[in-house]
Amino acid sequence: MNNSELQAIWDKKYKVVATQLEKLKKVSSVATAFNTNIDAILKISGSKLKALLDENDISLSDIENITQTSFNKPTDVLIGIVKCFSRGIAEEWVTESTDVYDWTEKNLGYERLQMGGQAGIIANTLALLGIQKVIVHTNSHPELQAEQFLDLSNLLAMDDKGNLCKASDVSRVDDIPLIHWIIEFDKDDSFTYKGKTFTCPKSNRFIATYDPLNMKLVMNPCFVDYMNKNSVSYLVLSGFHPLLKENNGLGLIDNAVDILTKWKKNNPDMIIHLEIASTQDLDVRKAVIEKIAPLVHSAGLNERETIDLLQVMGENSLIQEIEQKTSSDNLFKAILLLKQKLRIPRIQLHMFGLYLTIQDEKFPYSAEQNLKGMMTAAVVSSSKALGGALANYSDVSLTLGHSVSKIGLQELQNLSKSLNKPELAETGLCIFDKYKITAVPTILIDKPRTLVGMGDTISSVSLLAGR
Repeated sequence: MNNSELQAIWDKKYKVVATQLEKLKKVSSVATAFNTNIDAILKISGSKLKALLDENDISLSDIENITQTSFNKPTDVLIGIVKCFSRGIAEEWVTESTDVYDWTEKNLGYERLQMGGQAGIIANTLALLGIQKVIVHTNSHPELQAEQFLDLSNLLAMDDKGNLCKASDVSRVDDIPLIHWIIEFDKDDSFTYKGKTFTCPKSNRFIATYDPLNMKLVMNPCFVDYMNKNSVSYLVLSGFHPLLKENNGLGLIDNAVDILTKWKKNNPDMIIHLEIASTQDLDVRKAVIEKIAPLVHSAGLNERETIDLLQVMGENSLIQEIEQKTSSDNLFKAILLLKQKLRIPRIQLHMFGLYLTIQDEKFPYSAEQNLKGMMTAAVVSSSKALGGALANYSDVSLTLGHSVSKIGLQELQNLSKSLNKPELAETGLCIFDKYKITAVPTILIDKPRTLVGMGDTISSVSLLAGR
């Protein structure tokens, strides 16, 4: 079968997405926790980055072979940007230093504000898709935060009296805005600094986070109480990645385990999804997979986050393979290993051009249903990338009818061959080592207008649309 024939097969498969979008409106309820904030968006060019490096007298040695993963001083914001720009990767660095915050505000600024944090982004998306009730956790909800929520009656949060209200109407006047910088850059952009040229191989972003509440995993007690007393169909969970061991991060995770255990006891049929985020503190990262992961039914992650988890497990040779060749066959080995060691019933990778899920045979819904959910997620996420935002219902299906990417098809064929499962290329389904495998070539946008929240959108929509 040639590539055009395979592409035609997949383009036909994607026609089911319209039906799946309608089915999403039958989902009764979902809660999203814990991190909601405000994102300050800035698109940075290679020329602007060079100018900032010049202005701040950054040495060439500081931006070559960067191993740094956190801030030591304010100008390290530039080190983080160069690291992600030159490698086409996404990272989030966190700090408690007001100096870093002040430097970023003064030297970078922003172009616009929008919803930030996995819980907030996912809540907006799922409410727009028509989930009947979306309850979002906010530990800070001033008017500026409320303005980032879509004006939807099915999108709810706690007001200052602990009542569940329309999220866009809530204004807790004593709360402070929590603002994160999302610094985006484009594929093939470049700059030359002190004789060396740096070229961006893939559009991506660097996040600089100063967030005293989410960094301490401050929980809204009214939200906690609601989840103790009420049933919801799904819980989409994230927000552990800003924690630091030196800031009682491990104790905060233990506290979260106690709370989640109570929620599960109250609602045994609730499906819990954990969105793995780039976690820089190794001890916190280890605690998340050892203590939080056993409580969930599903997990989602990207290529970078996959490597992060392998690092905790000491799988250095596999990390080296992936970093030398970030391909579907190498990443499959990694996801399979994570599936076996973490024993999460369902684990999903979103890589460039391809989504891949490994799930237990007895997961609440079948691999065939999961396939439909993943294709739906591909349309919604690529529509967001194309349009720049999901503000109206018509925005979620802008790319419905677009062909799947050639990169995705090639990665799918490579995976099919490496597993010796020829059916995978045509159906997206196979069984491997007793697990159900689902793989979907995605729709790619050459020059995306945004990449913020793409992984969150992919994971949450994949899960809920798999019905």
